[in-house]
Amino acid sequence: MLNIAKETLKIKDAFLNLQNKKIKQVQRLISGNHRPKPCINITTKGLSRKQVIVPMNTDNTRKYMNDASTHVININRALKSIKSNIIADFIRLDDKCIIIFTNNVTNPSDLQEIKRCVKNSLVVEEDQIESPRLPQSKSYLKIVSISYISNQTNTKLFSDEVEKILKNSHIFNDIVLASKPQIIKILPKSDISIV
Repeated sequence: MLNIAKETLKIKDAFLNLQNKKIKQVQRLISGNHRPKPCINITTKGLSRKQVIVPMNTDNTRKYMNDASTHVININRALKSIKSNIIADFIRLDDKCIIIFTNNVTNPSDLQEIKRCVKNSLVVEEDQIESPRLPQSKSYLKIVSISYISNQTNTKLFSDEVEKILKNSHIFNDIVLASKPQIIKILPKSDISIV
């Protein structure tokens, strides 16, 4: 007890403006009794890339979900047969689709096998199922200081030309545009635009 009081006085002398709570933290650090707070993994809201979305109509989703555990087993068997490292954990019903939760991000061959397995299900109508896909983030892209007049045609820049430029760039390889690019002039008399 005497040692703790001496240490407290030394800390107070060294750091005059330190509050009592901070002094106790410093004492714990010195004595080796400091335990770091547990780290909590916080994820963002929404879907992760470890999920596969299989769009289908509402009736089919309900029918499919009646025997979801069997479907998980069948999907895992199918993935194992193609020597995939992906394992389906469970299936969740969402609006007009089912979401298959997996242990890792699926590749195109895994997606094709999941599609085949879902379509071969006796419960689901085959023509009502779209191709499975991974969740996509929806972000906005703003490109500043682009010439409003096309260098090739000497006319106004059109969204088709911007799309072609984006597709030819290696930076945008895996990006899918949700809508057509919009070209806006910065000022009425300016020849520079924002896309």
